[in-house]
Amino acid sequence: MGCAPSIHVSQSGVIYCRDSDESSSPHQTTTISQGTAALHGLLIKTDAADSIPSVLAYQSRQPPPCAGPRRKERGEPGASSRARAPHCCRIEAETQTSHNSIKQASTTEIQIGPMRLTQDPIQVLLIFAKEDNQSDGFWWACDRAGYRCNIARTPESALECFLDKHQEIIVIDHRNSRYFDAEAICRSLRATKPSEHTVILAVRFMENSSITACYNELIQIEHGEVRSQFKLRACNAVFTALEHCQEAIEITSEDHVIQYVNPAFERMMGYHKGELIGKELTELPKSDKNRADLLDTINTFIKKGKEWQGVYHARRKSGDSIQQHVKITPVIGQGGKIRHFVSLKRLRCTNENNKQVFFCFVFTESYSFRCKNRRKDSIDVKSITSQSSDAPSLQTRRYSSMARIHSMTIEAPITKVINIINAAQENSPITVAEALDRVLEILRTAELYSPQLGTKDEDPHTSDLVGGLMTDGLRRLSGNEYVFSKNMNLSHSHLSVPITINDVPPCIAQLLDNEESWDFNIFELEAVTNKRPLVYLGLKVFARFGVAEFLNCSEATLRAWLQMIEANYHSSNSYHNSTHAADVLHATAFFLGKERVKGSLDHLDEVAALIAATIHDVDHPGRTNSFLCNAGSELAVLYNDTAVLESHHTALAFQLTAKDSKCNIFKNIDRNHYRTLRQAIIDMVLATEMTKHFEHVNKFVNSINKPMASEESSDCECTANIKNFPDNQTLIKRMMIKCADVANPCRPLELCIEWAGRISEEYFAQTDEEKRQGLPVVMPVFDRNTCSIPKSQISFIDYFITDMFDAWDAFAHLPVLMQHLANNYKHWKTLDELKCKSLRLPSENNN
Repeated sequence: MGCAPSIHVSQSGVIYCRDSDESSSPHQTTTISQGTAALHGLLIKTDAADSIPSVLAYQSRQPPPCAGPRRKERGEPGASSRARAPHCCRIEAETQTSHNSIKQASTTEIQIGPMRLTQDPIQVLLIFAKEDNQSDGFWWACDRAGYRCNIARTPESALECFLDKHQEIIVIDHRNSRYFDAEAICRSLRATKPSEHTVILAVRFMENSSITACYNELIQIEHGEVRSQFKLRACNAVFTALEHCQEAIEITSEDHVIQYVNPAFERMMGYHKGELIGKELTELPKSDKNRADLLDTINTFIKKGKEWQGVYHARRKSGDSIQQHVKITPVIGQGGKIRHFVSLKRLRCTNENNKQVFFCFVFTESYSFRCKNRRKDSIDVKSITSQSSDAPSLQTRRYSSMARIHSMTIEAPITKVINIINAAQENSPITVAEALDRVLEILRTAELYSPQLGTKDEDPHTSDLVGGLMTDGLRRLSGNEYVFSKNMNLSHSHLSVPITINDVPPCIAQLLDNEESWDFNIFELEAVTNKRPLVYLGLKVFARFGVAEFLNCSEATLRAWLQMIEANYHSSNSYHNSTHAADVLHATAFFLGKERVKGSLDHLDEVAALIAATIHDVDHPGRTNSFLCNAGSELAVLYNDTAVLESHHTALAFQLTAKDSKCNIFKNIDRNHYRTLRQAIIDMVLATEMTKHFEHVNKFVNSINKPMASEESSDCECTANIKNFPDNQTLIKRMMIKCADVANPCRPLELCIEWAGRISEEYFAQTDEEKRQGLPVVMPVFDRNTCSIPKSQISFIDYFITDMFDAWDAFAHLPVLMQHLANNYKHWKTLDELKCKSLRLPSENNN
């Protein structure tokens, strides 16, 4: 028997190894080939050039002689664990283990590229059904080599032993199939995950003088030594990547002995590789800025095979403490145990460590030896690395200014939020910390809740609605100023004497009996009141909610105030007139009657909401904010092109109220109540400005809808929680008046169609005037000659209405409104599909 084994391919395609015929060696030897995980349990065919043999047969022409004295049987004297010979170990579950070899075993150091590894002693599993000279020979061979050895007698005990020990070499007795199926055992072992890097051999007695022996020999060498060397060479590419990686990488053994660090790690920590490799991590200096229990927390994670990510303070060789994002990943290796820990470290730049230490590290350590003259971004490298006399003083001034900023005791809410996020980043995984960095960027923007609008070019209706309703003008045109009349010629003193609610004509009273219904027809009230629906509806609604009692004012004062406010609405406007105000008042009162809304608000909130609805469009000129800004109107100049009309509505309403004691509904309430009420009214009216539409809706969803959806509590508990937070009450009031202001698409179909015609006519009139005055046309699609009203309604519902009313319905429960909205949307879609641009089909118009 020689030491150069040959190959035999059996009928089944299994590749076997045998010693050459010229061999005379007294010891059996073999060349080892390593299997792969992808081929577990497969038989290797001769035409599979890239495959790896799953079984290599160790074969000899005759049984080898016993290498040493025969082991004692189980029943023989002296077979105890202490007294028996080294090869006669304790027996458990038909498995024998060599303990003597463990005593002789020693670790071996192996160098792979720049990485130094320590290999533990090899473990061998012998699977022999009975003891004989062959098994004894392997046993003593393992003992002499210093390998750990186990012997299994049955397939079950073999599999159990392997899953427990994860041996590197397995030898299966394939000489006789009477006891077990060797190939079946091999397939069972290969089917397990730990066998991926295990070498499995079979022992057989056979002769083979085939002429293909040399060819088979080459095949085995290709799949053994050559393939292993090929894989080893491929590791050079991995190490090249590690060497050039910008992240610091550290690899340690299971005992935290440093085995490898890349150049980025050397630059970050200030050490040379030779100073670190072979040292334990405990030998390196530690920073005292970490929590006392942080290391225990990390060890608890990684020793369980779990990955740990977080922020860690490390100490450089110079003694400086730096903050790092660290990710530590355990690597399972020999024996199925953790053999390495791979640490990825990235310098964390925060306000706290963005000082001299950070700058000096980044620029003098990382870049000074490569690009001393290069400037990076907007950071003044020269001021940092300069050796001139003024550099230290400049750094000192910068450090002093930063310290004063961080020592400020007056913090805005957003500052507190940012500080909380910064604190959360301390112990967050790298991916979470990076996401929180993005969060901080967003929080530093001005518009936190408004989306970045990206309307599609193919939808000019949506584009024009966004441009006309959500901007405050395109540009200022000098010489073309638009100044509208404030309609002050109509004073409440010229109107008829106010009537009481009990003196209302029967036809009006009959209509008002149904005012609590959502389907209340405001246009019928407009007709019977000669376009003065606000006074009559206001008297009825205010009486139902006890407004006069809350304000401590007489009914006469309240009537005078309603009359005065209605007189300052422009009846010439097709849409923004007192009928619209009455419609919004009706919707607000309806919402206030819903159980959850009622339970969330106080009486003061209800009064403020009703007053805000009444005045929210007073003295509206029938033109948008964009028009006023482009025309350079007095109001646009007065309010700096910001929420022009909404600011004017509230300011004028309070001016008119305070001007005459006879209609001053606030004169009898104390100052504190008045200021609270006034602020609530102003806030709600300003909320109707469309530029803040998405901000208000998103705040409502995130602060009201989502928390309520996540809590499994009753409505009473939810509303009680809302009352404990005034800010949430404010969000509800804003959402309520916004929905009331644009509730037309949720009205019954006939009312919806009427409102659509009125708003379209008002926009047509604005477009006509913009063309006459040479102003920018902010909504070009609202040209009376070309406009498709169904398309404009579809765009308005899609972009502004659907999401808002979905959110409001989720809170207030409004099934009737949502059904009307669906029906109306279907109506507009049908007209659009039929290419009809009017409010109704021509056949319906004729009827």
